This record gives sequence, structure tokens and C-alpha cells, in this order.
Amino acid sequence: MRQSRRTQRTKTALVAGGAGFLGSHLCETLLQTGYRVICVDNFLTGRMENIVSMMDRPRFRLIEQDICRPLDLAEPVDRIFNLACAASPPRYQADPVHTTRTCVIGTLNLLELAARNNARFLQASTSEVYGDPEQHPQREDYVGHVNCTGPRACYDEGKRTAETLCFDYLRTEMADIRVARIFNTYGPRMDPADGRIVSNLVMQALEKRPLTIFGDGLQTRSFCYVSDLVDGLVRLMDVDPNPRQPVNLGNPGEFTVLQLAGLVRDMTHSNSVFKFLALPQDDPRRRQPDISRAKTLLDWSPKVPLRQGLMQTISYFMELEASRNEDRIPPIAPSVRSASGRLQNLPA
Repeated sequence: MRQSRRTQRTKTALVAGGAGFLGSHLCETLLQTGYRVICVDNFLTGRMENIVSMMDRPRFRLIEQDICRPLDLAEPVDRIFNLACAASPPRYQADPVHTTRTCVIGTLNLLELAARNNARFLQASTSEVYGDPEQHPQREDYVGHVNCTGPRACYDEGKRTAETLCFDYLRTEMADIRVARIFNTYGPRMDPADGRIVSNLVMQALEKRPLTIFGDGLQTRSFCYVSDLVDGLVRLMDVDPNPRQPVNLGNPGEFTVLQLAGLVRDMTHSNSVFKFLALPQDDPRRRQPDISRAKTLLDWSPKVPLRQGLMQTISYFMELEASRNEDRIPPIAPSVRSASGRLQNLPA
């Protein structure tokens, strides 16, 4: 029996936000597993340096576009990963209206693309849908404690609305959707200036600046290394049958901000002091995922301990700083000896 053309061709995955920290790692993993990859990014927060190593690969294609505009693709796609949206509070609060538009209109555009192509769709949601949680650890059936008019609402409520759209498309059988609620993720390719806690502390320690601690530093976070998180996303996209419910992805290890700052300071051999600042409005006091559902449905749990992941992250930032310092060194003008034997610089 002749196979259909669809099963014969190489499968294509579209990654919205593919030039970002998490998206670029996902693109690499998909290429390694045999997919053709279409990376869509508007480069508001994504960076070309994250994907430059993939640009010459024949199965990789870049489309520079905002997903708030509908994508017009001539080729079919089999998988759509929606990772498009600034994820750090300073970045998503810088243009809150665009953040909400990306979460709602952008997600709707990609859901329509999935429906037209009969493609599986994975929405990268967030632990922020739980707000400042009153349940600990957070399970997927917890409805959250979110301030819908606060400064974080553009992201929190935007992602909650995106989830609503996804499950409406699933219930009406318009698309096969999966939703991952992602907790704090870190690793190489984080933007050193995007305002996230790990990148902030590492860069401050390396540059011998004070380590900024918001509030008393006793608020907790759970940190998942990027390779573990990408593995969870791929497993959620591939699993059969469809879970038909959101799945938490994160590392359940819980650390206070002070513990993280102390660990970063020790690992970078820094003598930076702690600088305490006011806690931002609606900043969650505790955050820890219950990953029972991911363990049961995906056979997934994170493997990389915090110290090991931080070692890789610190090495990345050290190399990044070294390369930038090299770029700042002015070129040395070539010299020749004069008739008197003295060295003279030639004009540039």
C-alpha cells in the first residue's frame, strides 16, 4: 500500500519565539531529532546570536515577523510551538498592550494556522497563571490568585486568556492542543540584561556589583535547567493520547532568593554585597510546581541539579563577557622603527 505524501515527507515544526532563550534551544533539539524547523521571531526580545549556528542548516528557516500578524505559509506544518512573548517582568511590562496582544491575538493566529494544517499545537503558558498563590505547591487544578489590574496582569491574564482559547479550540475539535505551564527556567543563552533573577545575580556577581535582593529575600522560586524544560516540551507535544489538561513543567526544588544569591556569589568567587530593594507589586511569595501530572503522563522529571546548571550558566556568561571585552579593546596601531631606531605608530 502506497504511503501518503504527508507521511513520506520530513515533518515540519514551527517555533514562534524561536530566537529567544528557550525557543532557540527547542529549535536545536527539533533539528537534532529530524524535523524541518521554521523559526518565527520579531526580535523584540529574541536575539540573532541565539540562532546563528543554525542559519546555514538546510532544514532551518527563519521568518522575521510578529505573530500578531497572521502567518501566510505555503508549506504545511505538523507541529506548532507557541513560545512567543517576553517572559521577564521588565520586558513584558515595558509594552503591556503589546504583551496582551501577543498572548491573545498572536495565539489566536497560530491556533488558526494549526486548525488549517491539522497540526498539533503546544502553548507555552506559565506559572504566572497562579499569580501570588495561596496553594503550595501549585497543582494544575489550582485556579490561581491573580490581580487582574496590576502591573503584571498583561502577562498573567494574557497567558490565562491564551489557555482559554486553546482549550476552546480543543473542546470544539478545531485543533489538537497541549498546554505547558512553565516555571522559572535558566541556562545558557539567557539575555544578560533581561531582568530575570538568575541572569541578574550572575552578571552582578561577575561584575563585582551588589546583588539586588527584592524584599527580604525569603520569597521562594524553583529553577529548572533549560535542557530539562525542552525535554518536557517535546514529550508533551508527542504524547498520546492528548492529556487534554495543562501540565506543570518545572523543577520542584524550592530555594529562597537569598539562598540562590549566596550560591551564585560562592560559585563566582565574588565579594559582592547584598543590596535590598522594595518588593515589586504582586511579586509571588512562594512558587513551586507540583509535577505529579508530568511524571505520570510524560514520564518526565528534571535531571539537572541547581549547582550543575548554574555552573553551565555562569560559564556561558563568563565567555560572553570575555568576548565583549575583547570587542571593546581598541586596535593597536602598527609600528615601524624610525631611522633613529625608535618605534613610531603608523596612522590608522
